Amino acid sequence: MSFALHTNTWPRPPSALTAARLVEPPNGVRVTVAGLVILRQRPGTANGVIFITLEDETGVVNVIVWRKLYEHFRRAVISGRLLRITGRIQRENNVTHVIAENVEDISSLLDSLLTPPAP
Repeated sequence: MSFALHTNTWPRPPSALTAARLVEPPNGVRVTVAGLVILRQRPGTANGVIFITLEDETGVVNVIVWRKLYEHFRRAVISGRLLRITGRIQRENNVTHVIAENVEDISSLLDSLLTPPAP
């Protein structure tokens, strides 16, 4: 898969970059990731920040949702089982996070995983 560098979004939605490929885009670039929510954390000491861990077929993605964004996407953040997140890559001390800018609940797609492909 090749990336169009002129778009500044890796890859272009509705596609999603896998966890294993998060090492490819440069720090600060906008990416789209998707996965099952395996953990939500809202520590009392985090001043309203939500930490979400998504899992796809290649690994895990750490997502940070700032308080203001959480208020806008509250329903998806709280109840989504399968999320697509668009945000900026942040790398620090060998840890990669996606700083969320958009949160989309795509849990309805889970039902299609149970449907065998048409012959």
